[in-house]
Amino acid sequence: MGSFIEPDQPIGDRIRQLRGRLYTQRELADKAELSVDLVRKLEQGTRTTASVASLHKLARALDVTLADLIGPARIPDQAPQEGAVELRHAVTDLDDLIGPPADIDPLGVADAQRAEVYAWGIYWSGDHDAAAAALPNLIYGLRAGYVTANLADKPPLAYALSRTLWAAGSTLMHLRHNDAASAATRWAVRLATEGSDPWMHATVKGSLAWQLMVSGRYTESMMLTERAAADIEPEGSAPAPHLSAYGSLLMQSGNAAARAGKAAAARDYLDAAAEVAGRLGEDRNDYSTTFGPSLIAMQSADVHIALGDYDRAVDAAATMPNQGAALPTMAHCRHLADRALAHVRLGQPETALPLMATAVQSSPNWAKHQQLPKVVVRELLHTTKQRSSALRNLASTLGVS
Repeated sequence: MGSFIEPDQPIGDRIRQLRGRLYTQRELADKAELSVDLVRKLEQGTRTTASVASLHKLARALDVTLADLIGPARIPDQAPQEGAVELRHAVTDLDDLIGPPADIDPLGVADAQRAEVYAWGIYWSGDHDAAAAALPNLIYGLRAGYVTANLADKPPLAYALSRTLWAAGSTLMHLRHNDAASAATRWAVRLATEGSDPWMHATVKGSLAWQLMVSGRYTESMMLTERAAADIEPEGSAPAPHLSAYGSLLMQSGNAAARAGKAAAARDYLDAAAEVAGRLGEDRNDYSTTFGPSLIAMQSADVHIALGDYDRAVDAAATMPNQGAALPTMAHCRHLADRALAHVRLGQPETALPLMATAVQSSPNWAKHQQLPKVVVRELLHTTKQRSSALRNLASTLGVS
């Protein structure tokens, strides 16, 4: 639409400016399949946000991305994505046409296996800038190793390259390079078919479904995870990695259903995933994907927040084993931010603020690239009459005014 949007404009001002003279409030509401009352309250500032599903509908109706609608808050002045362009190049699949990049030493099987473990370790740390800087050289070496490998080494190198591309796709998604993220993950899915591990193949499809969900494509996300889960549904007793892969797909289906506003389906998937976690009886990290009782507590809170049921979100968070010690840093920070959002919406800013501050302190780089911490801090600023120094410092750190 060509409109210039100030970084810290309230969302109501953004909606009003984006619809301009193209739509009345009612016409926009009808196009987005939302109530005109919601659009009116957002523009008037009596509501400062809405559910994720409603915001996606408004963004689609206005022909903008969700980030454009809710407004990326200012990021500190250092170059935050200096490795993103090189990472985009690294995940471009041209090896069948022009060969791997020149002057790159190919990785052997042992080094390839170490490379993919390192890739996931840095990803789950939440430091996406560091991941973007480190991943390209790993991917170039893996690509060269895969292309030049003998027949016996092809499968393990395909596996390592697939998993590293998967980590790269997830990193690019957090850096909002959605097209490159999808390309990397689709390449990872193709390579996974060369191996003999159907559970890994299904799990990387689950990551692609997460990307679709983040992009607002809820139906396609659900279809992908439903099919992937059906392909590996356990019959009778099953080993733990099999249950973990299957349960994570059920959980992803529930996440997408919640954001689509399908409350009954979301809760059914949540219950099914919880049953699988109960069979496991422990937190696991198979295929660099966390699943178990801690993940159920985390995602249950997230699902209830997406459905607008903040009391149940708080209750779900209270079931977290060992205060989330089993969750990777990034997942734990996300859970803290979810809890903070639920408490803000329940009118409990004194509980929300320390949770949000802990998340930002635990992984500043993660917080810098995420919308959720900025949304929470904006709401705290709007709803808190006495702004403490802690809140002002947090707003300054995240570039929110």
